[in-house]
Amino acid sequence: METTFPPTSIAYPAGIEGRVDAPSRWLWLVKWLLILPHLVVLVALWVALAATSIAAFVVMLFGGSYPRGIFEFNLGVLRWTWRVMFYAYSAGATDRYPPFTLQDVPDYPAHLEVAYPESQRHGLPLIGWWLAGIPQYALAGIFVGSTAGGGGVVCVLVAVALIMLLLRGDYSGSLFDVIMGFNRWAFRVVTYAAMMRPEYPPFRLDTGEPDPGFAAYRKEQGA
Repeated sequence: METTFPPTSIAYPAGIEGRVDAPSRWLWLVKWLLILPHLVVLVALWVALAATSIAAFVVMLFGGSYPRGIFEFNLGVLRWTWRVMFYAYSAGATDRYPPFTLQDVPDYPAHLEVAYPESQRHGLPLIGWWLAGIPQYALAGIFVGSTAGGGGVVCVLVAVALIMLLLRGDYSGSLFDVIMGFNRWAFRVVTYAAMMRPEYPPFRLDTGEPDPGFAAYRKEQGA
């Protein structure tokens, strides 16, 4: 079983970013209702993502590369999911309603990017490589749970941040940085589980608004 671990550099080719965008004191109390239309669509999209990921796995198992069309679709689902999570209870850091689109929205305060893999695992080693992620899958479940509404450690941290917002009128920047770190870790694991990147997710909490791992990757690539 062969697994590609991240280099000693902090660089990682997948990342999320977000910024606190003046959330109101009270709107988070009803966001569970406001995101229901998104959740209905996202359930269907994640069923589709599971199917397309299996299709990509079969293609790579027999020696092909990750189909570009499937990659772009899966990336779009992850972007949509992150915007809803950021709006709702995995961050709650904006009151701007998430758009219904798979595309990146440049002026929205939350973004997700994954660099397309030019090379991937092929054949039977692909199976062992995916299984190596089991410890990371377990950690991601503890961090963020399994729904766009949040869960796990992140849910607790966001609850504290939103209660402080209700009482004081401002969103704690230090709490937000940690919340971003846990979300970032989890989304790296998701891209690995969906076989969108072959690099093993680092056991590292990269906190803050900008993603230091993806920023370092772009710098290394000259982007």
